[in-house]
Parts: sequence; C-alpha cells; structure tokens
Amino acid sequence: MRLVIQRCKSASVEVNGETVGSIGHGLTILVGVTGDDTQKDALYLADKAAGLRIFEDEDGRMNHSVEDVGGSILSVSQFTLYGDCRKGRRPNFMAAARPEPALELYEAFNEALRARGLKVETGVFGAMMDVSLTNWGPVTLIVDSRE
Repeated sequence: MRLVIQRCKSASVEVNGETVGSIGHGLTILVGVTGDDTQKDALYLADKAAGLRIFEDEDGRMNHSVEDVGGSILSVSQFTLYGDCRKGRRPNFMAAARPEPALELYEAFNEALRARGLKVETGVFGAMMDVSLTNWGPVTLIVDSRE
C-alpha cells in the first residue's frame, strides 16, 4: 500500500457537487492499494500515519502526531498512486489492486485509524472526486508499506 500524506489546515472532498467529507486541521491521505497488499499492510500504514510526528510543538519542531494535536483525517482512495509512467506517455495501472480487494483494504485502513480514536472522513470509493485542501507548511510525505 502507498500513502501520500499532506498536513492540512482544512480539507474536503466532493462527489457530484456534494461535500461527502470534510475536516479541519489534520491529515489528507491519498490511499493506493496494489495487488499483493494484505491486512498487515493496512494496519501498518494506519499505525504509521496516526503516529507520524509532523505537527509542530511550541518550539517549532515537528514533534507531534495528528493524535497529539487532536486532528482529523480525510482519507481518499486513489488507484493512480500505482500508475507506472516509465514507458510511453500513458500511465499503466496494472499494479493497482482490483476494486474489490482494494476496497476491503481501504476500509480496513480507515477502521484502524478510527479504532485509535481519530475522526476519519472519506471520499466515495471508485467515484470521480474533487479534493480540496490547504496544505499546511507545505508538508507532504509518501509512505509505502513495503519499502
């Protein structure tokens, strides 16, 4: 699994002009699933995302996690994180998981975050979505469960 994590002041996701998820300060997380991912990957990444110390303390150092600062998470599924652009001009998405197993692992990831007491808002799996955020910093990280 692969995450793109962005620290944000606020974020929202719309489907067909309707807001389906929104948060204040916290993390916007784009979630990609590949074909050989398992529950272990989902749980590992939920733990990693919840505990990443990317929020500043009183001295301006990144010492606090989203849990520490009482932040929320906007989680958005995004199969294009496994787009391979090495050949030609059109990305190849063969590494992305099929929808059914991807949805199962995406939901497991979100539930593991909720089990830690975090507020988690989501988009709509498989839908065309408009994601808006104010990236705070900016701080953007890419985290893989296998690398």
